[in-house]
Amino acid sequence: MKINVLSIAKSDQYQSLCDEFIKQCKSFGAILSIKDIFNNNISKAQKEGLGFAQDSYTAAFKPYLKTINFSLHPKGKTIDSFAFATLLSNQMEVNFFIGGAYGFSQEFLSLTTPISLSSLTLSHKIAKLVLCEQIYRALSINANHPYHK
Repeated sequence: MKINVLSIAKSDQYQSLCDEFIKQCKSFGAILSIKDIFNNNISKAQKEGLGFAQDSYTAAFKPYLKTINFSLHPKGKTIDSFAFATLLSNQMEVNFFIGGAYGFSQEFLSLTTPISLSSLTLSHKIAKLVLCEQIYRALSINANHPYHK
């Protein structure tokens, strides 16, 4: 199984913690890949405002859309760890998208299934770390590994 986490972000200080989850996911036969995207188009668009920024995120993410796509969104469906594990169950490849400071456009949200990690607002760096931990937890649930207990 391949699990891709794509975010509109520059590299961050929590990457080493995410790297630990990347290693641990391998024990379940899963490849967890993290890709941070932040290019000149995104940088310029964010200075121009909401619509421009969201369009630049959509353009950056569109080439990565596959069959199973989830976007992290505050109004997305809130699920527990067991329901999250079901999302990953029996999948070959899954993508998770973390938007930039201006969030996602409606166009991009319509191409994905929006989910929410929490009703709290999390920084992109923390959201990515929590997502990586939940991916590892989901894999452990699906494998009946004791980590999730």
